[in-house]
Amino acid sequence: MPAQRPAPRVIEGSIIHLSSLADDDFPALFRAIGHPEVFQGGYGGGPASLPATEAEFIDFARNCYDRAANNVYGVWLNNGTMIGTSTLGDFDETRERAHIGWTAYSPSVWGTGVNPETKLLMLDEAFDAGFGRVKLQADALNSRSRAAIAKLGARFEGVVRRDQLRADGTWRDAAVYSVIVDEWPAVRAGLEARVAAFAG
Repeated sequence: MPAQRPAPRVIEGSIIHLSSLADDDFPALFRAIGHPEVFQGGYGGGPASLPATEAEFIDFARNCYDRAANNVYGVWLNNGTMIGTSTLGDFDETRERAHIGWTAYSPSVWGTGVNPETKLLMLDEAFDAGFGRVKLQADALNSRSRAAIAKLGARFEGVVRRDQLRADGTWRDAAVYSVIVDEWPAVRAGLEARVAAFAG
């Protein structure tokens, strides 16, 4: 079937669920990710772009997340606590390409089953919608995010130099990874095993 942008919907997992990010979610998202250590790794343009107040974060969020073109999700623990955001976007239906990115979580859930299940649900959404390649990337200097992407089972493709302008005026290199549809069954099995270990 031809690739098609998935209709935004609530996606249920065993640890978390994803729902379309709404303006009303921005205060809770600020409480979750409005921390220096989140932006230190390059999120949102890097440390210089960290909003100091909730009001500043709301302005930042309205400009940062392109919800018209992309599926921007709030990530919620199943107890109702918002703990982050991630996006499935950059849809190229003709080439069957999509991109999972713009991901940030509360430091309180780093190293848990949250990221594996978020990516499991989003990759499943992309491949079910007919996409054949999903890109993931991180600031080349962000070793923590790069390790997390590699642990998902994504394959490292290389570094795109001088790829994005940071908020402080410097340029970042992007470390690019991908999962293609042929690899998805093995990657999915690995992610399901990791999630089950945390959920159990």
